[in-house]
Amino acid sequence: MLVLVAVHLGTAALLPPLAPRLGRWVWALAAAPPLAACCWALAHAGRVLGGDRRPVTESLPWAPDLGLRLDLRLDGLALLMVLVVSGVGVLVLSYAARYYERRAAGREGAWLLAFSGVMLGLVLADNLFLLYAFWELTTVVSFLLIAGPHPGAGRRKAAEQALLTTVAGGLALLLGLVALGQAAGTYRLSAILADPPTGGLVPAALVLILAGAFTKSAQLPFHSWLPAAMVAPTPISAYLHAAAMVKAGVYLVARLAPGFADAPGWRPLVLTVGLASFLVGAWRALRETDLKRVLAYGTISELGLLIALFGAGSATSALAGEAMLLAHALFKSALFLLTGVVERAAGTRDLRELSGLRASLPGALAVAVPAVASMAHVPPFLGWAGEDAVLEAFLHGRVPGEGWVLGGLAVGSVLTVALAARWLWGAFGTRPDVPETRVARPDRGLLVPAAVCAALSTALGLAPVAAGALATPYAELYPHPEYHLALWHGLTPATLLSLASLALGAALFAARGHVLALQGRLRTSLPGPPDAQRVYRGTIRGLGTLSVRVTRATQAGSLPVYLTVVLATVVLCTGAALLSGSTEAGKVEPWRSPAELVPAALVITAAVTVTALRHRLAAVLLTGAVGYGVAALFVARGAPDLALTQFLVEGLTLVVMVLVLRRLPARFTPEADPDRPPARAGAALRGAVSLGAGLLVAFFALAATHARDPSAAPPDYARGLPEAGGGSAVHAILVDFRALDTLGEIAVLLVTSIGVVSLIRVWAGETPEPSRTAPDSGPARPPRPPGGAAAERSPSAAWDEPRRRWLPGAGERPGTERSVLLEVVTRALFCSVLVLSLYLLLAGHDGPGGGFSGGLVAGQAFVLRYLVGGRTDLGLAAPADPGWIAGGGLVLAAVTGLVPVLFGHPPLAATVLEHPHVSTSLIFDTGVYLLVTGVILKLLHAAEGAR
Repeated sequence: MLVLVAVHLGTAALLPPLAPRLGRWVWALAAAPPLAACCWALAHAGRVLGGDRRPVTESLPWAPDLGLRLDLRLDGLALLMVLVVSGVGVLVLSYAARYYERRAAGREGAWLLAFSGVMLGLVLADNLFLLYAFWELTTVVSFLLIAGPHPGAGRRKAAEQALLTTVAGGLALLLGLVALGQAAGTYRLSAILADPPTGGLVPAALVLILAGAFTKSAQLPFHSWLPAAMVAPTPISAYLHAAAMVKAGVYLVARLAPGFADAPGWRPLVLTVGLASFLVGAWRALRETDLKRVLAYGTISELGLLIALFGAGSATSALAGEAMLLAHALFKSALFLLTGVVERAAGTRDLRELSGLRASLPGALAVAVPAVASMAHVPPFLGWAGEDAVLEAFLHGRVPGEGWVLGGLAVGSVLTVALAARWLWGAFGTRPDVPETRVARPDRGLLVPAAVCAALSTALGLAPVAAGALATPYAELYPHPEYHLALWHGLTPATLLSLASLALGAALFAARGHVLALQGRLRTSLPGPPDAQRVYRGTIRGLGTLSVRVTRATQAGSLPVYLTVVLATVVLCTGAALLSGSTEAGKVEPWRSPAELVPAALVITAAVTVTALRHRLAAVLLTGAVGYGVAALFVARGAPDLALTQFLVEGLTLVVMVLVLRRLPARFTPEADPDRPPARAGAALRGAVSLGAGLLVAFFALAATHARDPSAAPPDYARGLPEAGGGSAVHAILVDFRALDTLGEIAVLLVTSIGVVSLIRVWAGETPEPSRTAPDSGPARPPRPPGGAAAERSPSAAWDEPRRRWLPGAGERPGTERSVLLEVVTRALFCSVLVLSLYLLLAGHDGPGGGFSGGLVAGQAFVLRYLVGGRTDLGLAAPADPGWIAGGGLVLAAVTGLVPVLFGHPPLAATVLEHPHVSTSLIFDTGVYLLVTGVILKLLHAAEGAR
């Protein structure tokens, strides 16, 4: 299962570079992983749907000590969702091959396939944290799909609304999942449902989880993002907003209902919200004029029906829910795809401008009729069989409060029939007051995927036993699974209600003019609830106004003020927490050996002296002395690895800070104004806060080091060294035992460097050129170097210069900045320093060193070349783009960690090779080496560009 998800995501990453070569065949490559997932699911259907109902499980430890595992499970409900997500995915990708232009194939195909992969992971996840991770990934990918590669204002706003709404619900979901896992004592979903927790935080946790499900499935009052998202292209609407993404909330309710349907507050909440969405969505669809928005409000309505069915918590309602979920995925996908055909042929999807398309598009009409019939619950389509089960579920007293629920379902069914007829009439009807619409010749290839959906809906309706076989294992999780899907159960009360809803719905559509007039009178005469879209926009405007006012009140524009507030808060809150607890800091030894006294005295003296200095360079040098003193303390304490890293970081930091000082005044503050009295109160306050922060850090260090449980056995890293293939415990911790921490740290380092480089470029003026007519536009932007942006990012020397000069580019420095001695030493030591960095990379396996230390040494070698030769010589020494070096290092480290997963081993597990005797963790450490070196090069290029 993990391999299937990885294949989806890996293939998605390959599509953009392959698209120019493959052309439209790239869509065939994109459809291959979902097709493989369908075949895999069907291959396991016999086991999952058989008599013993054995689920397919897979578990991979990620961080077992923290309780983090990658647990996946294929059972009856997951099987249905996999077939829906992957099956409709194959059809939508086939449709997209004809719908999109060739230049859009790479990006759109990649993101559609990535969405299929993360939805597959979501429905298979058997761990709450894994489910949440895939849940948020669907949100991010859907945002990128709705926004598009070059979003206009409409698509950008719709994508932002979908993102903000679903992310807010996702945060509520995360809180609910954590509380539920804590109450259950496990985060494995199947274990929680096998023994559901009760009492305590469980009701609150369920409300939070349902809030997340309602936002994802566009339920009232969070539904407005779905109609707004209809600005996205048709394939995205058909896949995300009909068959896949919006089903995620329904799936979550269905997954939890067998364990929590009887929990306090569950059933009233899901039935109320579900039925309200069912009725309001269908009623609102009757006045829409955009065919996609008609379907969008119809989707809100039908999702409300599914929420109510799955949340009701009975065997028949669960069976009806699965039947209607499958029916909805088929007919709604077909109708969205047909809307794209109509829009492509007629140039519009406004039903007020369409007339006579049944003669111009007979093939589309032939496909639309069975899809609309299934939506309207007309026999013999799947929607009819599902509708019979829906009404049967609430006719025999198995669900509390079934009377009002049954009434709501009956009214909603009437409205659904009317809106289905409205879409068919709007797309293919003839209106006397509208001239016949001229259409372009339709692409028959666009009809095939929609026709497959309609044909499946028809086939499953004629033979509902297949849909019943898919739905029965989930329904059997409830007591009394007596009902079964059938095309005809006789003239039962449910059948009579279904026939009555068909007749009343047809009458309602026939009186559509009166219905529109009634809706207009109700909107003007009755206050009613506020429009959801207007509420959303008002909320966003209110948050913006509030943020501006808070910022205006709190942002004084003074860095000392900000630091004082932050440090004072830390001192007061953390200090109070420490003082309220017990500590054994009084038992600490002041020092272990007299060798620690000298560096400690150096650190204290330098730190105190820095506070009295006003010259920037002197303060920087003394701050470096503090760092070197701390490194000496590490040596005295027997930590050579840490000391080596500290020495290298301090050296590099000093160089970077001195380079920055070139752009700043020599002193911290200008000369004091004799007419202005000194701010002694402010200085006293800052001094008190600084002293308090220092004391807090010292006290915290003492308390933390003596707060360990003496009875707890420390981790025996030495015993695991042979498995890591090295002799250094420190190195084994970094690249093997705690390699996940290292991977996260280097990823943060790369992201931080990108942010720093962006700030440097903005500060240096690499922003859109200001108008030259503006009075205060500032200096004009300097021209870019020849070769465009690539040459600016990765400069290179003129390749004939080494024949004429000692150091190419040394002439770029003014005569006062050149040093012949430094140039000679740099030329002599550069290669030796690089060799030393490689030695540290390899030696860290058994002694002090490693990828981080080696990367710092290599970076300092390039810093030397930069200092004496400037940008040109730096480009000659490292002609590759530093971004590729840093990014390649991160990819190398990540891939090294994920490769063991493909062979069934834990991620980041090292393997020791016998010939030569080396561990695969060396590859991981090489990635760290490349990333650190690339980050330093990137910062140097950015700094030189800012000169």
